[in-house]
Amino acid sequence: MLINYTTKELELLARIMRAEALAEGNLGMLMVGNVVVNRSVANCLTFKNIRSITDAIYQANQFAGTNSSLFQASPTTHEKNLAERVLRGEYYYPATHALWFYAPAKNTSCQSTWYGQKLAGSYRNHCFYRPDAGTCEELY
Repeated sequence: MLINYTTKELELLARIMRAEALAEGNLGMLMVGNVVVNRSVANCLTFKNIRSITDAIYQANQFAGTNSSLFQASPTTHEKNLAERVLRGEYYYPATHALWFYAPAKNTSCQSTWYGQKLAGSYRNHCFYRPDAGTCEELY
């Protein structure tokens, strides 16, 4: 799925991907980017008024990474390239249809549901959750 975005939003996405998943490597950052893009196109659940990358990233109480020094710094060319890949429509399982993710405490497993949504799968230390197919048409 393609989404309209500005240069500023490309950089914003690169920054949140880094802040939320730097330790997860490139693939982890790409999956976080998938969640942000999904939220900006999904007209469902708590994302009905989210219509842009900026809206998705700054939605209240969603991304802890916005408070990180990793988020405040300018993105590298590599990080911007990763963000651009996501914005051009690259998707990575289990984040393909995911609207949520979190990192469980050390030595604990992903919960089977989170915010009432089913576990789509995990990658390294992140658990990804997706709505049922009929809930958010824009994601399927």
